[in-house]
Amino acid sequence: MKILVTNDDGIRSKGLRELVKALSAVGSVSVVAPDQERSGMGHAVTMHRPLRAVEISGIAGAVQAFQLDGTPADCVKLAVEVLLEQRPDLVVSGVNAGPNLGTDVLYSGTVSAAVEGIIMGIPAIAVSIADHSEGWLGLDRAVELAARIAQAIWEKGLPEDTLLNVNLPLLPAEEMKGIKVTRVGIRRYRDFVEQRQDPWGRPYYWLTGEAVDLDEGPDSDTRAVKDGWISITPIRFQLTHEEFRDELARWNIE
Repeated sequence: MKILVTNDDGIRSKGLRELVKALSAVGSVSVVAPDQERSGMGHAVTMHRPLRAVEISGIAGAVQAFQLDGTPADCVKLAVEVLLEQRPDLVVSGVNAGPNLGTDVLYSGTVSAAVEGIIMGIPAIAVSIADHSEGWLGLDRAVELAARIAQAIWEKGLPEDTLLNVNLPLLPAEEMKGIKVTRVGIRRYRDFVEQRQDPWGRPYYWLTGEAVDLDEGPDSDTRAVKDGWISITPIRFQLTHEEFRDELARWNIE
């Protein structure tokens, strides 16, 4: 199995490097990842400037590795189209520092890299832990689970338009309750913009936000992780509101 690993925290991230080591036990691992943190990039792609990829060494378990001055989606595009000698059988994105739950999947560079995989017809996994700190609590469990999921996908396959979004709670591995197969909850952000001034008196802004979970049914990813479970959500992007199409046609807008 040929595995492409990427992320949005950058190629120096501990989460990526531990993930590569774990996946190297089940496949041949290549890495194409951003040269710096690209969190919150969503599915942005770079169109108005050239991209530069630099081959690097020193990532244990990787047969080849590149750092790219682009977004997570760029990394997958260039890996598949240009940089790798062989097309990967699986894209694995992560391990991300911080969860990607609910509507985070629309903002997340981690999940968007996996989305780019399925756009290109390659099965994909996104893996995140709820720890934002340098402690990386749960990382050992995350990389071990990622390797097991990768092997299961290799043996069983995934629907061609589906990725698996994996999130681990903020707990030591031995305290996690187990795994729940979940659905995407509804997470919104209560945003706050703080205006400041630079030394020349010009305004600049810090955008912050507080997560507000609006849908916390027992089968939602947000609820599962809060309750100490590992959440695995099969995600597909069927964007058409099928039930509304007939009603919209009756509007007679012409």
